[in-house]
Amino acid sequence: MTEEVDERKRRTLRRFAAVGAAAPFVGTASAADDTNETREAIRGYVPATPGAHFSKLRDDLRLGTGEAQHHLRKLEADGEIESAKDADYRRYFPAGRFDDLDKCALGYLRRKTPRGMILTLLSDPAATGADLADALGVSRPTISAAAGDLAAAGLLDRTDGYELTEPERLLTLVVRYADSFDADAVALADEAATLVRYDP
Repeated sequence: MTEEVDERKRRTLRRFAAVGAAAPFVGTASAADDTNETREAIRGYVPATPGAHFSKLRDDLRLGTGEAQHHLRKLEADGEIESAKDADYRRYFPAGRFDDLDKCALGYLRRKTPRGMILTLLSDPAATGADLADALGVSRPTISAAAGDLAAAGLLDRTDGYELTEPERLLTLVVRYADSFDADAVALADEAATLVRYDP
């Protein structure tokens, strides 16, 4: 059983290491000299899944807690990745790629209910709180609480219903990283062209 787990871990690390090796913009010059497979996997994973929190990264890459902490600290100290505290989570990003609002938006897109609200509002800007609750299969208080968080983050205006304040930014992030979210994000990304309004 242990050998099977170890082999799955090796396959996972190799897959993300290949992503890291194939994308020279991911790391820095020093990264090219580093042959550590785990570190290469993290270099591939973080740009493909920006805003992932520590536990998700650790679990997706099948790493031990100490192992993940060690390599993340090393990559952060070397200036290849950066992290930001988000409530109880520490989220990881490729260094220098995202501004603070992008990081905040990615953090909310990594949470199920806020992501569902954002996806629904991108598809139907007139959706009400009741519409959102029905679409996501959650209670109205759950929607209200998530809306409060999104509003506090500057991503939602609740003055007159629910209106995304940064729809273009959010749509861009959803389209670019759809595969790292869920099937609903992928479906919205596939329909993104119909959501963009060109008004010269």
